[in-house]
Amino acid sequence: MQKISEKNLPEFCEKLAKKDKDLKFIYQTYGTPPLWAREESFATLIHIILEQQVSLASALSAFNKLKEKIGEITPEKVLELNDKEMKSVYFSRQKMGYARNLAHAILDESLVLDDLEKLSDNEVREELIKIKGIGRWTADIYLMMALLRPDVMPRGDLALHVAYKNLKGLKKRPTSDEFIELTKVWKPYRSVVARLLWHFYLCEKNSKE
Repeated sequence: MQKISEKNLPEFCEKLAKKDKDLKFIYQTYGTPPLWAREESFATLIHIILEQQVSLASALSAFNKLKEKIGEITPEKVLELNDKEMKSVYFSRQKMGYARNLAHAILDESLVLDDLEKLSDNEVREELIKIKGIGRWTADIYLMMALLRPDVMPRGDLALHVAYKNLKGLKKRPTSDEFIELTKVWKPYRSVVARLLWHFYLCEKNSKE
């Protein structure tokens, strides 16, 4: 299974640009998007959990605070933190539970991250979603950013919906189901399209600030 890499990302963008004028516009205007790669690790999953339904800046602040407090982010160290300590590094009560669920799953080996590499996209989702606090979006982001799978379109990502609406000149944002259906035309490179759409969203947003 070919992973997305810094080396092949421009090649995939060029292929998509030849087939879709709107993607061509993004690529020609803003260039190759960042790979946004992350390591395959417990820490990465904690970071993605922190990103659920908040700004990336808020999540990064919480993640960095956690690193300052405990150093290397491991299941053992996370489980040593009490509620007050987790709250001090910006974990909500709900996300405290999610982080601890994940830590226990890693330690009791009901989730073995090294094994995910050998599984299909859907099998990876199934393994991750067994853990309370990890839903489809979190699993998809891990597939895209850590496992670097080429054909993943994260479900329910608001920035992607807004970017698609603006790019296509629509009057309203598509729903999650509509969006997933609409983006099937970009198989088998939907992970590349997601990066292009995020790139477009961020560049447009920055140009207005």
